[in-house]
Amino acid sequence: MTSRLLRSVAKATAGFAALALGLSGCGGGDGAQPPPSSQPPTSAAANAQPTAVPVPNGPKIDVVASTNVWGSVLQAVGGDAVAVKSIISDPSADPHSYEGTPADGTAIRAAKLAVFNGGGYDEFFTKLAGAPGITTAKIDAFALSGKQAGKPGGHGHGDHEHGEVNEHVWYDLPTVKKVSAEVAKQLAVISPDRKAAFDANAAAFAAKLDGLTAKITAIAKERPGTKIVSTEAVAQYLIEAAGLEDATPEDYKHAIEEETDPPAAAINKVTTMIRGKQVAALINNSQTETPATKRLVDAANGAGVGVVGVTETLPAGVTDYVDWMTKQVDALAGALAKK
Repeated sequence: MTSRLLRSVAKATAGFAALALGLSGCGGGDGAQPPPSSQPPTSAAANAQPTAVPVPNGPKIDVVASTNVWGSVLQAVGGDAVAVKSIISDPSADPHSYEGTPADGTAIRAAKLAVFNGGGYDEFFTKLAGAPGITTAKIDAFALSGKQAGKPGGHGHGDHEHGEVNEHVWYDLPTVKKVSAEVAKQLAVISPDRKAAFDANAAAFAAKLDGLTAKITAIAKERPGTKIVSTEAVAQYLIEAAGLEDATPEDYKHAIEEETDPPAAAINKVTTMIRGKQVAALINNSQTETPATKRLVDAANGAGVGVVGVTETLPAGVTDYVDWMTKQVDALAGALAKK
């Protein structure tokens, strides 16, 4: 995958024209057990699966999401009652630099409910959804998170290091739970006769999130303050919830924030930390491969340091949010166990 900087420059002119055309043409648990991947969550909430409620017959509700991550949350809550359109589902597409199309605008206009990340992450969606005449109900995940927004127009992956907040809130399970509850609420407004089903689906989804939270809490109790390094700050909220310390050097982080290649000295610092096993794991955004990230991954593999792949959209063939996130949490636990 090429760097975001190059993609953004390459798409800018054509994407702006397409966007303009689109707008004008659309008239837990707290146990002390360590968390091996084979061990199921011990949280009582994880075991309390609500009984499914049949969905009354009726037409499917058209709903839309900026990415398939939020689309999977819509699907989990809406079940068979919704038809989900995720604008970005291609693992090679970058929501930061994606440019909206006329078809995207049409999908948003036709939908009854839209879910997007917000916080400057999927700005293309914010613009399309704010076009005149659009009456689609909207859920902004970042706004629901209660986290303070960064500077207008900023979308670097490490803005939180300079007094701004990381926008990748799908790695913040409390926020995901809030979004699922709001989805159930909004769908019930759209289709009141299916409210019981939406509420039951949201409760079942929340229970699964509680089970996953129990796994993350177990990591925090077993390995508090364990140092890791990251190629990008995509999974910051997961790292924090797991009680880990991101030891990535500031000059490396700053380069990533500015969407430039890290200086050689910064890459050397991280490489030295990895080869010297000063860190327990490398958290790598596997959707953004550059010469720098490849060098760090190679160094980690050579040193026997665990590499944990994280992504910004669901990988190909994956449709379930909890399954996807569980695999990443299990991979993190496994990498830390190597230390």
